[in-house]
Amino acid sequence: MDWLSDHAWAVWVGIAAFLGIAELLSLDLVLVMLAVGALGGAVTAAAGGAVVLQLIVAALVAIGMLWLVRPSLVARLHQGPDLKLGTGKLIGQRATVTQRITGLATGQIRLAGETWTAAPYDEHIVIESGETVEVLEIRGATAYVHPVPELEP
Repeated sequence: MDWLSDHAWAVWVGIAAFLGIAELLSLDLVLVMLAVGALGGAVTAAAGGAVVLQLIVAALVAIGMLWLVRPSLVARLHQGPDLKLGTGKLIGQRATVTQRITGLATGQIRLAGETWTAAPYDEHIVIESGETVEVLEIRGATAYVHPVPELEP
């Protein structure tokens, strides 16, 4: 019994290691929070605290981790990038005009390796073949575009 009281910190570290390994199987961030609590108990034991104090510190640290840290970690892990699917991913991309575009007649652009019917976003402008445009909107199978100003050297 003397060995156990002298090496209580090692028991707490063993519990923390076991909980950490078990967390790898569950992946719900509960057991790792309990493992951190066990490390709090280990620190208390290494500092010479009584067994009751070790249990209280371990419980408080674990509850604190579950209440304060886990929710933000879970939210951060479940949050992913916004995925743009379909035609939405083409908005903002640049394309090359392959057939003249006017407000009266649609033309064509080369966008993402495909040929698209295009109309000017501002119906009062004319966009000549070879110009670079930016896709502002897609309605049906028609891309509404606006010319991109060319940068002068």
